Amino acid sequence: MTSPLKRELGLVPLAAIVFFNVSGGPYGIEDMVPAFGPGLTLLLLLLTPVLWSLPVSLAMSELAGAMPDEGGYVTWVERAFGPFWGFQVGWWSWIDSFVDVAVYPALFVEYSKFWWPEMGALERWLLALAFILGLTVLNVLGVRPVGRAAVVLAAAALAPVALFVVVGAPSARAAPWLPLLPESQTLGTGLGLGLAVVMWNYSGWDTPSTCLGETRAPERAFRAALFVSLPVIAGAYVLPVAVAQASGASDWKAWETGSLPVIAAATGGAWLGHAVAAGAVLSTAGLFMSLLLTNSRLPYVLARDGLMPAWLAAVHPRFGTPWAAVGVSAAFYGAFALFSFRDLIVLDVWLYSVSLVVELAAFVWLRARAPGMARPWTVPGGWTGAIAVAAFPSAFAGLAMATAGWDNTVAGLAGALSGPLAYAALRRRRG
Repeated sequence: MTSPLKRELGLVPLAAIVFFNVSGGPYGIEDMVPAFGPGLTLLLLLLTPVLWSLPVSLAMSELAGAMPDEGGYVTWVERAFGPFWGFQVGWWSWIDSFVDVAVYPALFVEYSKFWWPEMGALERWLLALAFILGLTVLNVLGVRPVGRAAVVLAAAALAPVALFVVVGAPSARAAPWLPLLPESQTLGTGLGLGLAVVMWNYSGWDTPSTCLGETRAPERAFRAALFVSLPVIAGAYVLPVAVAQASGASDWKAWETGSLPVIAAATGGAWLGHAVAAGAVLSTAGLFMSLLLTNSRLPYVLARDGLMPAWLAAVHPRFGTPWAAVGVSAAFYGAFALFSFRDLIVLDVWLYSVSLVVELAAFVWLRARAPGMARPWTVPGGWTGAIAVAAFPSAFAGLAMATAGWDNTVAGLAGALSGPLAYAALRRRRG
């Protein structure tokens, strides 16, 4: 027997959860600069939120206002195309999260080495395990404590970035967009892979919709949370990269994942390096905690709708959380965290893009086939606006998939085909 979920997420906690589902700050993007060049990196970081993030946010805001239900995009796709396609987007997103969310315990340990560089393999494993267990327990305790923790962690992650920008900006002595590319790279090559990487850093605007059933006034709060978060996320990427490059305090060719505290220390002193390192560590906690919240709702909703084993729909009688789905998701993330998946960002974007194209198709389909559906808020511009917000992200998604390379394309197709296979297997089991 299950108990109802509790509507305990307000606007500010939801905005913090959106922040972590999409970004978490500039921590981890340092290796983009030597890979694609300072100029191309800044160009992509500026254009992608306008041509990718904003259109997706507009479409998702309209659907959230019309159907503010738990499961978000899974529920919307089911309404448009039926349970088969609802299962596909839920399944694809969930298995994609195994790769995505599992990165953060490893990143937490990586940034912690700033203070403990001689950390051994056992210590790394124990630290990652404590990280996963603590944040999983917090998720079981309810969306209210998760939301409050997300607000605190978001502030703690962004404050050192703001300090770094304020301290570093007066020392600017070079144009941050020069050179445009590394010497050995062409614009076409850099644009293809760079777009996929930046899309990954700006993806996830639909993901927080999975907990709409636990949000107060979701038809308004979700839209407001997206529009508050978008400029904050874009600024948190662009400004520190521009300031670090303009200051010339460190050689951009030597930047790598985890370098931001070192860059900050070279720019403003050791105290700033420690502050940025602390922000990075706390950001990884916010990322894992918030993504566990939103992605664990996928197996819960699919189980609730009879598309996955019923026990995954169990809700804790006291805390009002889908504890079984949270526990299973966390177990997968812990298992996958044993391996390194930083090289699978393009594959991650491939699977996410397939899901997003189906969601945007559902948005257009429901506009056409359910014109009488109550929509408290709609994308401006009538049908022209609706087509535009679906077309731009779909084109970006298609470009990312087309330039992913054969290995990632084959892996992406295999991941996508697992959806129909799982659907058929689970139907036979129910039968």
